[in-house]
Amino acid sequence: MSILFHDGNRALQDEFGSRGLADRLEQRLTRTTFTDDDKQFIESAIYFFLATADADGRPDCSFKGGAPGFVHVTASSELAFPDYDGNGMFKSLGNIGSNPHVGLLFIAMHGKPRRLRVNGTARVERDDPLMREIAGAQLIVRVSAEAIFPNCPRNIPDLELKDTSKYVPLAGEPRVEPAWKNYDAFKDVMPPRRPTPV
Repeated sequence: MSILFHDGNRALQDEFGSRGLADRLEQRLTRTTFTDDDKQFIESAIYFFLATADADGRPDCSFKGGAPGFVHVTASSELAFPDYDGNGMFKSLGNIGSNPHVGLLFIAMHGKPRRLRVNGTARVERDDPLMREIAGAQLIVRVSAEAIFPNCPRNIPDLELKDTSKYVPLAGEPRVEPAWKNYDAFKDVMPPRRPTPV
């Protein structure tokens, strides 16, 4: 029984003769609990990519960024990350409310290239204890991992990391607003920033 592959994957694996390799990769590398190395990698990340889909299966992919440690491995098969004030569209979190299935991709593009995927189900928490620990969190997303697996780092470019974004919330520091929020086209519909615990 595979936790990664469905009939569509299997049909292409059979066409290209890669079913044996796919099975071996799943057997040897796929897990349902985080290793200590996974935890260290995830909690040192300053960004990841989040894939969601709405109730009709229409996909969306979003970049999520923050200070190192903004993603927490909270249990053997769970991680959590904050939602920060953004453009107000709530594409990812709105999708999670309709379809909890998510995919997260963590990539290291500096130093030794690396990728880690986490597939599972997510829920949005409005009164989570982590909100008091993560500066700028307006909501917390908790992900129950169902499949955790590395992905081949081939083709990851070596990019120089200069600094985190100036927009990342920091405890005790005022938030820096992006210029577009003051453009005439948007400022009359800009909602007030909600207070956050930290």
